[in-house]
Amino acid sequence: MSNTEQAKKGIMICGHGSRDKDAEREFGLVAKGLKERFPELPVEYGFLEFSAPNIHMGLNSLLSQGVEEIYAVPGMLFAATHAKNDIPSVLTTYEEKNAGLHITYGRELGLQDDMIEAFQARIYESLGLDPNNPPENLYDTLLVVVGRGTSDTGANAEAAKLTRIVNENMGFGWADTVYSGVTYPSVGVGLENLMKLGYKRIVVAPYFLFTGRLIKRIQGYVEKVAKENPEIEFIQTPYLSDHPRVIDAFQNRVEEIMQGELQTGEETLMNSFKRRLAAGEVDVHHHHAEFVDPQDDTQGLSVSDKEHEHEHAHEHGHDHSHGHGHSHDHGHSHEHGHTHDHSHSHGHSHDHGHGHSHGVYKHIGHPMGPRTMIGEGICCCFMGQFTDEILAEEKDKIDNDCTKTAFAHK
Repeated sequence: MSNTEQAKKGIMICGHGSRDKDAEREFGLVAKGLKERFPELPVEYGFLEFSAPNIHMGLNSLLSQGVEEIYAVPGMLFAATHAKNDIPSVLTTYEEKNAGLHITYGRELGLQDDMIEAFQARIYESLGLDPNNPPENLYDTLLVVVGRGTSDTGANAEAAKLTRIVNENMGFGWADTVYSGVTYPSVGVGLENLMKLGYKRIVVAPYFLFTGRLIKRIQGYVEKVAKENPEIEFIQTPYLSDHPRVIDAFQNRVEEIMQGELQTGEETLMNSFKRRLAAGEVDVHHHHAEFVDPQDDTQGLSVSDKEHEHEHAHEHGHDHSHGHGHSHDHGHSHEHGHTHDHSHSHGHSHDHGHGHSHGVYKHIGHPMGPRTMIGEGICCCFMGQFTDEILAEEKDKIDNDCTKTAFAHK
């Protein structure tokens, strides 16, 4: 292939975005690492929401560099709603608006050997051990893997599968999975239950790519529990970040597209999205990336970001007093099987129509699930799924002001 033809191709890494500026900066490290692997290709990145650059901005940059064929990969560990629906929606919309542009959407990172080995290396490092010369076993130690947690059963199952693989590879005495998101058990309840097994050394390993509010919440909770249980040694494993094996995993996903491997075998994420969309099975929730001015670099939470958010909320008459930090167009309703007339005493009404969304989770009321996180600034997408009965039962947590971060509840 000639250099001229090669110059017309580019790589786009699509992330979710975070209210945490550190996470935004760290995501850029992946793009930097991938650029070193593909020095001849333009590499850009963008986010669905909260952060800049958004996906449109990254795509615009590639377009301005003369790129006509884009290899887009989701910067996500597992394929849940964002990787399955939201990113394909953004990419499809953009491709349709730009004649002559072709975008191929790759696979999520998944449980590649590179990802597993990166995770194991982080765990060994947190234990002060050499990943290249590990001990035969760690039978005296309990491993607690913290998964993101979603309304997608398959994605949750992948986190549990990871735990089993790592446990057998490294030889822990026992291992289990807890979740920081919308499934169960939550970090707080899960860790409290696992402490009853009696292990004197517990490794808490978050399977996350980058920092963010959830990582900091997890760290804060572990520190709290460690103080309350001085007889137990708690070891916190750092998140994956731009570990070289993580960059390897991203490289693998790009090369799959380059080599045409996505056209054979199982259905791709994009093909699945288009099939389900045509069948009316996809409820597409539009994100910032589809609507904001591509030149508007105001999606984080800097001083200028907050001013922009306030102005946007004022324009649309929204009362965002609950600190979620995203100014969405509340233009559609969710049908969760119960009314949304409950107006909570902590000062925000749940209209649930904003662009940011999570899938409906059928176990939202599980005693060890998301309800244990009420009072921690839980996203109103989840708050809107709680029945009036659950909200009444958890009224003491709500009254304590759910706009602030608190530790997990029993």
